Amino acid sequence: MWLYLVALVGLWNLLRLFRERQVVSHLQDKYVFITGCDSGFGNLLARQLDRRGMRVLAACLTEKGAEQLRSKTSDRLETVILDVTKTESIVSATQWVKERVGNRGLWGLVNNAGIAIPSGPSEWMNKQDFARVLDVNLLGTIEVTLNMLPLVRKARGRVVNVSSIVGRVSFVGGGYCISKYGVEAFSDSLRRELSYFGVKVAIIEPGFFQTDVTNSAILSSNIQMLWDQTSPEIRETYGEKYLASNLKSLNGLHQICNKDLSLVTDCMEHALTSCHPRTRYSAGWDAKLFYLPLSYMPTFITDTLIYWASQKPEKAL
Repeated sequence: MWLYLVALVGLWNLLRLFRERQVVSHLQDKYVFITGCDSGFGNLLARQLDRRGMRVLAACLTEKGAEQLRSKTSDRLETVILDVTKTESIVSATQWVKERVGNRGLWGLVNNAGIAIPSGPSEWMNKQDFARVLDVNLLGTIEVTLNMLPLVRKARGRVVNVSSIVGRVSFVGGGYCISKYGVEAFSDSLRRELSYFGVKVAIIEPGFFQTDVTNSAILSSNIQMLWDQTSPEIRETYGEKYLASNLKSLNGLHQICNKDLSLVTDCMEHALTSCHPRTRYSAGWDAKLFYLPLSYMPTFITDTLIYWASQKPEKAL
């Protein structure tokens, strides 16, 4: 009995490997639009796809970021300035893409642009702090997608949305985890809706990598800023030791994160170029071996592990 089961699992994995190795034809004729290409995953993916010969349309927030990217790529790659929080910027970028892809449509849309701060204890923040992150990570992803969908549908192409492992397990207050949970939900509903048109939707769920999201200096400055804007009552409740402990833990975060960003961009590339892309890609061993299994554990186990690993306010029970 067990022998048959092992053989069945082995055959299933061989079939899966065979299907995932099948590559879409004529990649050199396909256009891919990527947001957030100034740095990090978006920047590396743009260069990676350009080397593969694809037609990359890279959206950057700043002209400096666009110039630096163009200097490292071929003449095939084109850049546009895009602020995903502004409707007029998205509409303009969509028209720019439409002029380039023509009747071929847009093969790939990669919603990569995102920010992580403000992040911290929810009680230290106000509504605007939450909205600032949600506006980029979630609402920006939604609005860009809605504008680009007719072009993607025409090409029967792909939508790749960058979520995070914290879209499954929430570790910190603020808008970041909420936005990633939202990206997961939006992607799931979108995948089912667009399946009727031959469009595939994939979710990328990275673990912790060395990007601006995990930059120790930025995160520490963010926590200090939130602390300074809280009321005296809040500061007394949480205590200076709580602040100091958080700052200490953040100082080394960037160094322990994975430096190999290609683990994430390889997942993105596979989602764009494979005939049979996965629905979800977990990138990084921390995501695969710890955070993903943690998301399936009973809530009381997950809560206990996070509770004992986190800093405690001075007036905690």
